[in-house]
Amino acid sequence: MIRLGTRASTLALAQARSVAAALAGVEVGIVPMRTEGDRLAEARLAVVGGKGLFVREIEEALLRGEIDVAAHSLKDLPAESPPGLVLAAFSAREDPRDVLAAREPVTVPTLPPGARIGTSSPRRRALLLALRPDLRVEPIRGNVDTRLRKLAAGDWDAIVLAAAGLRRLGLAPAHGEPLDPDVFVPAVGQGIIAVQARADDARTLALLARVDDAATRVCALAERAYLARLGASCATPMAAHARLDADALRMSAVVASEDGRHVLRASAAAPAAQAETLGRALADTLLTRGAARITPLSPVGSTR
Repeated sequence: MIRLGTRASTLALAQARSVAAALAGVEVGIVPMRTEGDRLAEARLAVVGGKGLFVREIEEALLRGEIDVAAHSLKDLPAESPPGLVLAAFSAREDPRDVLAAREPVTVPTLPPGARIGTSSPRRRALLLALRPDLRVEPIRGNVDTRLRKLAAGDWDAIVLAAAGLRRLGLAPAHGEPLDPDVFVPAVGQGIIAVQARADDARTLALLARVDDAATRVCALAERAYLARLGASCATPMAAHARLDADALRMSAVVASEDGRHVLRASAAAPAAQAETLGRALADTLLTRGAARITPLSPVGSTR
C-alpha cells in the first residue's frame, strides 16, 4: 500500500483522491495531516512564514518514512525541494485562471468605486490595484467555503479565488468572472497538483509515472525555473504562466510593486525541451528591467 500524505482541508483531500484515482490498481491510503499553515488559518502567510507552512510537516513525515508520497498544490511549494525529496509527478493541469467572485454580476472594470475586495495574495492585490487603484484590497483567510460564506454575508464586495479549487470542490459562485491570464497572470504552478516522493524510493517513483502529465510537467518546470531564478517568496507580487502549443512553449510573466503602481511584464516562447531555460530567461529579462528595484527579490544564478 502507498501512504499518501496531504493537508486535511476539503480541497487538499479532493486533490489527494484524484491522485489516488490515477494510481488505479494500487492500494492507496490517504493520510490527512494538519500543518502549521492550517493552525495559523487567520494569519497572513507573508507575515508568519510563507508557503512552506503548508508543506513543511508533510515533507518531514515523508523524509522520516511515515508516508510514501505527498500531494501538494504546486503553488504552495517553495522553489527548491528539501534534499532527499523530488517532485515525481505533476497531474494534468486544471484551469489556472483566477476568478472574481461577487454577489452580483461584475468585472474588475465595473466594480463600484472603492469596492472592498478580499484576497491575501500579494500577487492578486498588486494586479488588482494596477487595474483599479481605487479598490480597497484587504486580507481574507480560511478555506474556499469560508471565503464564499464571508462574501455572501456582505463582508466583501468581491473576492478572488483560484478556478482550479472551485472546480475540484464542485463549487460555482453565482457570479464568478474568470480573469484573463494574459493580464491577471496566474501564480506559478496554479492549477497543478505535484506529487512528492523520496529520491531513493525507486518502486514508488516508477508507480508515480502513471500520474505524470508530460505537457503539465513542461509548464511546471518553466514556471518553477522562473521562480527560482528570481529568488521570490510568497510575499513577492510576481507570477508566471506557461502554455504548451504543439511543441512550442509560450510563457508570460510579471513582477509588480505591492501597491500595483509599478508593473513589469514580459513574454517569450521556446521549444518545450528548453522549458527551464525559458523560465530563467524571462526572469533575467525582468531583472534587467529593474524587477529587484520594485519588489524584494534575491536572484539566484544567471543564464547570461
